[in-house]
Amino acid sequence: MNKNWRAKIRLRQGDLTDADVDAIVNAANNDLMLGGGVAGAIRVKGGPSIQQECDRIGPIALGGAVISGAGRLRARHVIHAASMRLGEPTSEANLRAATRNSLRRANENSLKTIAFPAIGTGIAGFPIERCAQVMLDQVRAHFCGPTTLERIDFVLFDRPSLDIFERVLAQMKY
Repeated sequence: MNKNWRAKIRLRQGDLTDADVDAIVNAANNDLMLGGGVAGAIRVKGGPSIQQECDRIGPIALGGAVISGAGRLRARHVIHAASMRLGEPTSEANLRAATRNSLRRANENSLKTIAFPAIGTGIAGFPIERCAQVMLDQVRAHFCGPTTLERIDFVLFDRPSLDIFERVLAQMKY
């Protein structure tokens, strides 16, 4: 177990679309339709090229993740993590798989930095505390093996969400 995995995680409040990282992670539906929430902000700020690329790629399996360009965003890529079907809630199994597969896509593309939102906690209704537990557990597991990732940011929309992620991270063992 890499005991320094915590040092590679940065938690902060802010706008994911402004993150200065190799890739931001989109809380996506499996059809890769960039509608509202995080996906909508990515579509608006990144421009139409992201949706056009998603139209060529999708749909993808629930729990899957694919990488696209990032249009006009500061990041170079967007990793689309499909934790839900359009109009349906996110399940824990899909959140876990989407997080794991996002980390794999980052590694396969030799990325050094990525930024995640709290996937599934908006329109998909997944509880924020359980989201933090699942996502941070997947990050910890990812750092047990070889990886190109040097830093993983969690960019949370509001202070209460940041507080929850900070508390969950502090309570995690090893």
